Amino acid sequence: MFIVAINGSPNPTGNTAYLLRTALDEVSKGGGEGYFLQVSDVMSKLKIPYCLACTNPCEGKCYRGTELEESYNLLRRCDGLIIGSPVYFCTVSAQLKSFWDKSRVLRKEKALINVVGGALAVGAARFGGQETTIRAMQDIMLCQGMTVIGDGYVEDDAGHQGACAQRQASDDQNGITRSRILARRVMEVARATMELRAHRTQGK
Repeated sequence: MFIVAINGSPNPTGNTAYLLRTALDEVSKGGGEGYFLQVSDVMSKLKIPYCLACTNPCEGKCYRGTELEESYNLLRRCDGLIIGSPVYFCTVSAQLKSFWDKSRVLRKEKALINVVGGALAVGAARFGGQETTIRAMQDIMLCQGMTVIGDGYVEDDAGHQGACAQRQASDDQNGITRSRILARRVMEVARATMELRAHRTQGK
């Protein structure tokens, strides 16, 4: 299992990163391979960091030969994604939105169909827009044809939309616990659906 954690926060060592690395620790414990992707680093190196819909269908010309292309190549082979974002006006960060806006090639290729995806969010307040932020990430994943899951696990409970935490995330034990549960569920469903992703290696 290859699971990519996508940090939508501009802070590579902040609250969202902390929970994503906690989730990746659970992936490692479960025998999977994890990768931490810092979106802001990737997007900051682009001449134009937001999508202009310059070609339709998208040809990926604007990021050819960049770290963004390398990042999308990672997604082409992953079994699961755990996407995280801080709450910015009750939705995702600009960096994360731009990362996905430029991913139209992946959608054209059906590269992420049946890839398993879960989401987590951190807010300044206990009820600070975490669930709406998670739903925005889930909508992004659904648009790519992904299999979207919440933070439920048979040995724990049915869960909710995903893992929600309040800063400081390192002090939020419930957020830490939910992030670990989310990771276990992503791994579980990814293992159960491996055959559904076989088209990516069969040229279909």
